[in-house]
Amino acid sequence: MSRRAVVVGAGLAGMLAAAELSAAGVDEVVVLDRDELPEGPHQRRGLPQGRHAHLLMTGGLAAMEEIVPGVSLGKRLLAAGAHEISLSSGMLALTPEGWLRRWRREGPVMLTCTRALVDWTVRAAVLEQARVEVRRAAVVGLTGSAERVRGVRIAAPGGDTDLDADLVVDASGRGTRVLGWLEGLGLSGVRTRTVDSGLVNASRVYRVPAGAERFPLTIVQANPYVGRPARSAMVMPVEGDRWLVSCGGSRGGEPPADPDGFLRYTLDLPDPIVGRLISGAEPLTDVHLSRSTSNVRRYLEKAPVWPEGFVVLGDALGTFNPAYGQGMSVAAFGARVLGRELDRTGVDAPGLARRVLRGAARSVDAAWSMAVGQDVLYPGVRGGRPGATDRVVTAYTRRMTRAATGSFAAASAIWDVTSMRTPPTRMFRPDAALAALTGSPLPPLSGPPLTPEERGVLGALDHTGA
Repeated sequence: MSRRAVVVGAGLAGMLAAAELSAAGVDEVVVLDRDELPEGPHQRRGLPQGRHAHLLMTGGLAAMEEIVPGVSLGKRLLAAGAHEISLSSGMLALTPEGWLRRWRREGPVMLTCTRALVDWTVRAAVLEQARVEVRRAAVVGLTGSAERVRGVRIAAPGGDTDLDADLVVDASGRGTRVLGWLEGLGLSGVRTRTVDSGLVNASRVYRVPAGAERFPLTIVQANPYVGRPARSAMVMPVEGDRWLVSCGGSRGGEPPADPDGFLRYTLDLPDPIVGRLISGAEPLTDVHLSRSTSNVRRYLEKAPVWPEGFVVLGDALGTFNPAYGQGMSVAAFGARVLGRELDRTGVDAPGLARRVLRGAARSVDAAWSMAVGQDVLYPGVRGGRPGATDRVVTAYTRRMTRAATGSFAAASAIWDVTSMRTPPTRMFRPDAALAALTGSPLPPLSGPPLTPEERGVLGALDHTGA
């Protein structure tokens, strides 16, 4: 008997889920997306946050390469112009506790490029390797009952049509309508939570100036501990000899959209290094704003009743403030859970959907805790206030970050967690706890740890007159 799976959404979560379904032997895998997908690494309408900085962490890349075996996604991205950044030596980072040092010892890496390049590379690899069909269509609901989903309802000019499926995966992202779809089946009461710091992202692309091709990724992090709005900025190398410069500000500290205001914003940060760099660089685009940044958690895995044949993955299950660089990796982890459950029990096994939901929720919860734990500290946040546990974790995190400014052991623990190679419990292992307790053996840096060559590049680019 032929079996069909339908995936709603052709983004990262959707294409990776489709690859797992095909590998599990599903005869027909159909991916539906309301957008006309670009033929190449180009921005698409349905992903407004795609214009802003995205970091592909080691853990997320490893999960993607496990899902699409035989294709080195990392090598493909690097060949297309992505950059491999060492967390230990390849970036300048000003944390709320001071500048991080750059170490000669090895550490985890991340890849930097545009989100459009990641999406295109993954989609092309999946379509090469798997029996997957992508169609343009807008899904308006589910078919079936509260006991079992039987397919999806698609909007069509002559009236809605139904597409039957043995399994439906909602990977439609931040704009998911899953709660309305469930209500259409008679299922309601799903608990949701939104924590909104009012973050606004503003991004602009620049041409990398001659001589600055090897300048490190540079970030001035937001400080959640001073009772003021978040304000941050990053200069990130991407493909095409370009810098993607992204600023982020929470409610009351939002970056502006006009070019002069954008530059002033970067210069007014606790260190003006980002503004100094871009003051001498040629802008290639306007400033693009996005307000699609709130943390939203849909606790679907806790619903008392869940229909067979329906799985929810990626941003449709939980979305996070993109400043923390977790979304792409969490999408890959969720798709990997789907693949492992399919390998273990098959697509028709009772309880498959519930097991996948619960497994995917574990990585969502880890990312949620990290994002919300900081966002609730900003003034004007809506949907949350720091509790006693938050305060204890915050105090420990601050101590660990302060130690990391001069302790390789403390820095390594932070890198392992932020690169999503290990769960947050890594921060509480004996070696990490000892590093946090003893603190930094080195004095704090008075400025960014630049090499003489980098200092010369910065001086040559600085047109601010500072």
